[in-house]
Amino acid sequence: MLVPKSLTTLKSYDRSQFAGDAVAGVIVGIVALPLAIAFAIASGVTPDRGLYTAIVAGFLISALGGSRVQIGGPTGAFVVIVYGIVQRYGLDGLTVATLMAGVILVILGLARLGAAIKFIPHPVVVGFTSGIAVIIFSSQVSDLLGLGITKLPAEFIPKWQILGRHFASVDGATVGIAVTALVIMIFWPRVSRRIPGPFVALIVTTAMVRALHVPVDTIGNRFGTISASLPHPVLPHVTFDRLTQLIMPAFTIALLGAVESLLSAVVADGMIGGRHRSNMELVAQGVANIASPLFGGIPATGAIARTATNVKNGGRTPVAGMIHALTLLLITLAFGRWAALIPMPTLAAILVVVSYHMSEWRTFRSELTAPKSDVVVLLATFSLTVLVDLTVAIEVGMVLAAFLFMHRMAEVTNVSMVTREIADEGWDDSDDPNAVRYRVVPDGVEVFEISGPFFFGAAEQFRDTLGAVAGKPKVLIVRMRDVPVIDATGIHALHDLAKRARKDGSLLLLSDVHAQPMFALVRSEMLAEIGEQNLFGNIDDALNRARDHLGLTHVARPSRATPTVAREATKAAMPQRIRDHG
Repeated sequence: MLVPKSLTTLKSYDRSQFAGDAVAGVIVGIVALPLAIAFAIASGVTPDRGLYTAIVAGFLISALGGSRVQIGGPTGAFVVIVYGIVQRYGLDGLTVATLMAGVILVILGLARLGAAIKFIPHPVVVGFTSGIAVIIFSSQVSDLLGLGITKLPAEFIPKWQILGRHFASVDGATVGIAVTALVIMIFWPRVSRRIPGPFVALIVTTAMVRALHVPVDTIGNRFGTISASLPHPVLPHVTFDRLTQLIMPAFTIALLGAVESLLSAVVADGMIGGRHRSNMELVAQGVANIASPLFGGIPATGAIARTATNVKNGGRTPVAGMIHALTLLLITLAFGRWAALIPMPTLAAILVVVSYHMSEWRTFRSELTAPKSDVVVLLATFSLTVLVDLTVAIEVGMVLAAFLFMHRMAEVTNVSMVTREIADEGWDDSDDPNAVRYRVVPDGVEVFEISGPFFFGAAEQFRDTLGAVAGKPKVLIVRMRDVPVIDATGIHALHDLAKRARKDGSLLLLSDVHAQPMFALVRSEMLAEIGEQNLFGNIDDALNRARDHLGLTHVARPSRATPTVAREATKAAMPQRIRDHG
């Protein structure tokens, strides 16, 4: 449903709800102020670009989005991506990549692919989120300790090598301001949860530095004065070569933005008992990321922490998100020039707290107790995010998860040679009245049963099981009552079996075929190859067809009350070579 939540929620809007939305919007706007500035600086751009993003993108995400309470803006997840793009392609490259990502998100939403994004495995999400947290922390160590490093490399190991060489130059005043900010953020919630701790830390430490003339680096020292206005929209210079260079960064921004926003919307749904519209949310995220760079902003997405703050303070409709953006606009216009006084160690401390919460270390630790395949995906994604690149990490993580999923599905699928299992004296006396073991299987007939999806992961197991057949049976029956789906490789395996049967002079019969496999067999002309007269809805008809082929008398379908009789009759009819096998 491509209808913004703002249109549906405002139909029954009243004054009391506006009061709750207004309070929540103002509080979230105050929370977003230091975060927008800090995320921009950590991303390698000027602090005002973070404010522009929170204002423009934040308003559009709330106004057009598919969630009642989603708050959008710059987030920590984008820090790594944005920093890398700026270092490699410059600000113009970032603008073009963000615009392209916006278009991709709109297309994903219009194509109704919102639900598909949710299939990204949890270990991949936890791995790259925790990896991003480590990178954000690493990027703030210099400002946190006052090491005076003007530029750090983007690569993790070279970055820490440089940091290690400068640890002897730790500045006491900078550490003091950073520790003060950290202490305030840690303990302030015990005083009040209404007024956000990061905002209090920012005000207190800025006042301390100003009043006591503490010699620490500030936004003004590093970036100059912040403009107290919104810039006019400007279109970037775009060339075909630039577009081709930025395709992968754009897809990374789009994918991460989609995942982050939909995860945030799901969390919000759980808090308010609602249900978001994932496709509309993607369209809104796309529009926001098209508009944001035109006004000098950076990529934006749904912010889980700010969304949760919105809900906890009474926000229940998109009006709260729009008020949050207007609050930031008013603060920027009225007090933007004062932002130059904010100490850099305070912003570093804020981002350290953000990285701590973003790391989800408890979730990461619990994931280490998951099955080994999931642990491999988690550690691979985490390591590649930290040591190589977020794009590579997501790609490798997804491919690994897909391969491991296919491996698991192949393990779930079982191909059994039923006639040999029946010959085994230790076979289980099943209660299933449709089991082959309760039928009389004539001499010269082999029955195979496939249980589970019959796709390329299980085809090799099918061939191995067939290879265990000694000699050339007169009739081969493949029972598929537990096969919900079949793919091209599974069909190819059946084709190979049909060719082998024809070469050996054996009759191939299929029984209990479901709708999807039947449709696939018809389309592949497999049905024409084996003959429609050799396809049966149940095993009894297939066995009687085998008896016709062998010139034997039909046997009535056994009742559930006679498994022992059926078992003895079946054993008596077994080929001697199978009876001797056990």
